[in-house]
Amino acid sequence: MTTLNLPTFEYKLKDENGKHFIFDSLRKKYVALTPEEWVRQHFVNYLIHYKGYPGGRIGNEISLDLNGRKRRCDTVIYRQDGSPHIIVEYKAPHIPISQMVFDQIVRYNMVLQVEYLIISNGRNHYCCHIDYDQQSYSFLKDVPEYSSL
Repeated sequence: MTTLNLPTFEYKLKDENGKHFIFDSLRKKYVALTPEEWVRQHFVNYLIHYKGYPGGRIGNEISLDLNGRKRRCDTVIYRQDGSPHIIVEYKAPHIPISQMVFDQIVRYNMVLQVEYLIISNGRNHYCCHIDYDQQSYSFLKDVPEYSSL
């Protein structure tokens, strides 16, 4: 798989009938190893082991209803009270992060109303803080440490 701009880790792979799978420790099962999944697994590892996010507050492939249509957030990080705090959207490493990607995560946020939006293709990462009181947003230089939230 592609080298990413994220720390590597000890992942578990398996092959079945010519298809490749990677173990998702959050979902506790093997999932199809796509380029986007490769990014997700590395990014979640980064959040937990380098940024201090509790794995128990992170969910992958979270369903939501957007204007009567079922959508799925790649990753949602929850507050202690169970409310959504951060949405993370992943793209495959060869997919550039474009305005369309930002539009997609903003649509998800119309439902979840989180404080942070993160987008990563494994090579480039963007983190945006939303201030609802001031009706503004700002891009951060890095993903915040969990302890600073």
